[in-house]
Amino acid sequence: MKALLLVDIQNGFCPGGNLPVPDGDKVVPVANRLIDSGKYDLIVASQDWHPPGHGSFASAHPGAAPFEMGELSGKPQMLWPDHCIQGTLDAELHPALKSEEIDLIQQKGEDPGIDSYSAFRDNDRDSSTGLSDFLEDQGVTDLDVCGLATDYCVKFSALDALEMMPGVRVRFIEDASRGITPEGVAAAIDEMQAHGITVINSSDALRE
Repeated sequence: MKALLLVDIQNGFCPGGNLPVPDGDKVVPVANRLIDSGKYDLIVASQDWHPPGHGSFASAHPGAAPFEMGELSGKPQMLWPDHCIQGTLDAELHPALKSEEIDLIQQKGEDPGIDSYSAFRDNDRDSSTGLSDFLEDQGVTDLDVCGLATDYCVKFSALDALEMMPGVRVRFIEDASRGITPEGVAAAIDEMQAHGITVINSSDALRE
């Protein structure tokens, strides 16, 4: 049972969004080719789904600016621009993404007191979204992960998949993903590989 996880391919992380990843929209046609390929038994997506005033927003911290390190619930927190607020256009999946083919959309980041980069659990690793249980219930044995952004939500989702679903083969699809900085992307790929995640391109996935 092979599954594809599309991480946060939302308007907010694409050009014109509130927290754009450089060339974030370039992942959409690659993701659509993977969706259309027939290579996957199950297609799931994660969706950042923050309430207004989320504690990871710089606007929730008087005097703070986006991309500064701050504090949330007593722990260090990168402060972001307001983004992917529930019910807004910014939070919607990219309109060109073939979302009608997605079997499950897993929302995350709803707790105002803790950020959630991973599609599987919050950053404190205390509260699970339930995605790992869903995938295990479906009998998933192989999981390919891609989306936005490589150096944050994609990396943490892939690492959590590996840890929370022992025995499942996890791969990262590099050309179906984009990151915030080249240095961050390189470090994220090194970390994923160090944990046993295989790095592939979409051509590899489509060839199988």
